Amino acid sequence: MKANVLTLDGKTAGEVELNENVFGLKPRADIISRMVYWQQAKKRGGNHKTKIISEVSGTTRKPWKQKGTGRARQGSLRSAQFRKGGIIFGPVVRDHAHDLNKKFRKKALCMALSARLAEGKMVVLESTAITSHKTKELQAKLNKLGASNALLIDGANVDANFEKAARNLPFFQVLPEQGANVYDILSHDVLVLTKNAVEQLQQRLTKETGRGQ
Repeated sequence: MKANVLTLDGKTAGEVELNENVFGLKPRADIISRMVYWQQAKKRGGNHKTKIISEVSGTTRKPWKQKGTGRARQGSLRSAQFRKGGIIFGPVVRDHAHDLNKKFRKKALCMALSARLAEGKMVVLESTAITSHKTKELQAKLNKLGASNALLIDGANVDANFEKAARNLPFFQVLPEQGANVYDILSHDVLVLTKNAVEQLQQRLTKETGRGQ
């Protein structure tokens, strides 16, 4: 399968061969959603914390004697049933990340790429090399491409002028090839890949999954 390659000015610059094992898969919502949950879980800080009875500041004296008062027995004013007492089974500092094997993660990434191509929301650029770092000029070029709200994935080294020009665009994100991920792909309307990024992604994903082109 092939895709047209465009320049930043919107002109045709040839075609690029797309690997069907990377860009031609049938997307599965369960795999993609599980991958997104995995990414979001890794982002959670997990630093929420409440004090248990042993951590609450207060007296250790027994509130009243065990028997003879007509009230329920109590052992500490720091118990959860008293004002300013400890919290039972409250949240503690922990890591919310969970395991997801590499093969599954790579498959989810391929499905996200395939979904964008199938929807007609993937653009392949010849290069991101530009001579000016002006945001206004880059915005005009992206509007012509229909990529004002987009994620752009370049090769390992992103063009310095392009990265600087895109820095102030509110709905535009630039990532190197090694930073490509399912969540960012799905959170933008359009996926823009450079020709270099396509080649590197296909090489990495087919190599790790053991599939040839």
